Formats: sequence, structure tokens, C-alpha cells
Amino acid sequence: MTEPLLRVKELVKYFPVRGGLFRRELDRIHAVDRVSFEIGAGETLGLVGESGCGKSTTGRCILRLIEPTAGDVWFMGTNVTQLERGALRSLCRDMQIIFQDPFASLNPRMTVGSIISEALTIHGLAKTRRQFEDRVVQLLETVGLEADHMRRYPHEFSGGQRQRIGIARALAVEPKLIVCDEPVSALDVSIQAQVINLLEDLQQQFGLTYLFIAHDLSVVEHVSTRVAVMYMGRIVEIALARDLYTSPLHPYTEALLSAVPIPDPKVKRRRVALQGDVPNPLKPPGGCRFHTRCPIRKMPLCSQETPRLRETSGGHWVACHLRG
Repeated sequence: MTEPLLRVKELVKYFPVRGGLFRRELDRIHAVDRVSFEIGAGETLGLVGESGCGKSTTGRCILRLIEPTAGDVWFMGTNVTQLERGALRSLCRDMQIIFQDPFASLNPRMTVGSIISEALTIHGLAKTRRQFEDRVVQLLETVGLEADHMRRYPHEFSGGQRQRIGIARALAVEPKLIVCDEPVSALDVSIQAQVINLLEDLQQQFGLTYLFIAHDLSVVEHVSTRVAVMYMGRIVEIALARDLYTSPLHPYTEALLSAVPIPDPKVKRRRVALQGDVPNPLKPPGGCRFHTRCPIRKMPLCSQETPRLRETSGGHWVACHLRG
């Protein structure tokens, strides 16, 4: 087997909760808890789950935009978590991110040309003003914008156009891996498909690898090679996209899929209703973290023992005592 481009092993991120006179640590939010997965070159791994389950934190820890509490992130054979800042900067050329909010991720005081060419300056990828402009024009045209847009400011563009500018900025340094942090959730439904199609075309054209983060399973269905489902900071199921959508094993995955609307009125899908609310991340439940809402839970095993990810068939992994 070839070495995966990205390998995440036992990644942990806790956020301290401080209070009192001396701002002592009173508790910890368990945002990401022992997450492991791999992504091969040219592959798209969809990472899905409810809002607040730790998806975006996982993506940012991989890029070290947020420092992980523990665990290892191996990228192209290098342990990213052990690198000093200087070495990390050179590696960052190969790892980029597309942010969720196109309105907040672009500096309103900079022109589009300056925003895109900033990375070229940092990594020394262009020497003259002509080279900068030619590269910016090329990137704008690649994402479906026009050359004269480089002299405009972000407020002059729509949400979909701003996200295209964000994609162009990520492409500027010719990365190998792009973390797509819910890149279409802030866009109109009519624009979402255009942006997803653009990302797929760019992947084919440049051989990109994606970690595609989303809270909607229907968004990642066609763009992902494999899909990982996350709940309260942990991966509960990983499978090829076609296997996950046709034969989900974890009851949480079944509940998410049952909420995806089907356009054919003749097709009926059994709705899986979850009980209660998501537990407090400051005090996650013992055993399986999903057992407080699980429709098939079996006491006391589910509440006492944490299930580990087990492979049930070729490439299909699930963390469930009753479905493994």
C-alpha cells in the first residue's frame, strides 16, 4: 500500500474553561477526542456531523491554526505537530484552507489582487509586478472570475464570488491538500452546486486532495470518496461514500441520513428521531457518547464501555457495540 498523504492519529483538542481571580482552569471542553483517519493523494474525505461536534476544530488542528492538545498529524511523511514555526511555514505551502464564511475571511481593506498575491509574496513565488499580476489573473480566470476583478474590493462581490476568491487564494501556492471548512454552508442553495462543481473540476485539473467538512450529508454525497461521521469529538463511522449512504451501520449515521430530503415524492424514508439534546461537552457521558440519544442502546454496556472503531467489511469502520 502507498503511504497516505495525510495521517491523523489520536488527535486531541481540549479548550480550557477558566474563571476566578487568577483565571485558573476550572474545566475542559472536549472538542476533539482521539480522532484518527487517513486521506490518500487525490482523495476527498468528507467529515460530517452536527454543528459543534468538532469538525472545524479537527481541520484547524491539522493545519496548526489551532494547537492540538495531543496526537500526531503526519503530512507527506512529516509530523506536523512536531515542527517549529519556521519549518511549518514552508510546509504550509502544501496545505491550505477554504474558510466557511466568505464575508469574514477576506480583508475588506485589501483589493482582490492583493489578497490573492499575499501568499505569493510570503513564499517567494513571483519576483516582478508583472509576474504577480499574470498569476493573479490566471487564478481568477481559473475560478470563473474576470481579470479586472483584481482591482476591486471584497464588498463589491456576491457571496458566491467571494468564495471563489477564497478558492483562488488557496490555489495560489499550488497546494497538495486543501481543508474545505464548510465552504458552501453560508451560500444560497442555487450557488452551492456551482461551487461544489468548481471544487471537483479543480481537483481533476490539479490533482488536489480534500478534507471536505460539512454538517449536511447531502452536500458531501457526490463530492467525497469516503465519508467520516463525527459525534461529540469522536469518529463513529468511516466508509466509502456509496457504502455509507446505502448501508449505514451506526445509529447516528442512520439518523442523519433519515433527515436528508428525497426529491421523489413516491419514495418514503423512515425517519429516525433522536431522543433528547446533545450532551454538555464539558461533561461528556461515559461509555459510548451517543448512548443517551441512541434508539438501540443496550444497557449497561453502552454506558460503561467506550466502543472502538472496528472494521466490519472492506474499508467500512464503525464504533458501536451492537453493530460491529
